[in-house]
Amino acid sequence: MANIVEISAEARLRAGKGAARATRRAGKVPAVIYGGNQEPNLIALDPRVVLRELHRPGWQSRLYEINTGADPIRALIRGVQYHPVSDAPEHVDFQRLVAGEEIKVAVPVHFENDGISPGIKRGAVLNVVRHAVEVWCDADKIPEQFTADLGPLDFNDNVRWHDLKGTEGARPVIARDFVVATVVPPTKIEVAPAEAGGAAAPAKGGTRAPGKAPAKGGAKKG
Repeated sequence: MANIVEISAEARLRAGKGAARATRRAGKVPAVIYGGNQEPNLIALDPRVVLRELHRPGWQSRLYEINTGADPIRALIRGVQYHPVSDAPEHVDFQRLVAGEEIKVAVPVHFENDGISPGIKRGAVLNVVRHAVEVWCDADKIPEQFTADLGPLDFNDNVRWHDLKGTEGARPVIARDFVVATVVPPTKIEVAPAEAGGAAAPAKGGTRAPGKAPAKGGAKKG
């Protein structure tokens, strides 16, 4: 189960672009918590907290408990808007979680034992098809990550959904045993051998002395 990260937030009273701009001028990041058949909660976040979480891998499936002074709210980050020039986060969308309710979430895949994989040790490349897998699971039992064991894999072997560890209680959005990663053999490059040096082949008909024209019609009788 994923770890729960507690973050503090301030309640905002007004919605709209003007109110959001005022929040940013005050040095905060405006955000909203929606879902759960409840009215949205307008909040303001410390930008340092937002950046910290966005720089940590797996934030799409991380559970947050947001404290605004009232009852804490459990939620997932569902979207982030960035400034077009500075790339600073300008707005965060959270989805409220309800206990016992199934939710769709992207869970990151962690690859281990690549150092003992026979294929990778012999020069193969790991082609990752999915760095995260979308699944349906209970809102209170979101996996922190899935694990793929690369240890036994050789050339052209695959990691599929059924190979992942930690998938108990989760069902994939894609209803088949899809490929997560493939061990791709190295590409062989044929190198043409260097041509041996040497004199050019003689022209047909033999050779002649320089400056001397060939005789025409044979010798003249006298």
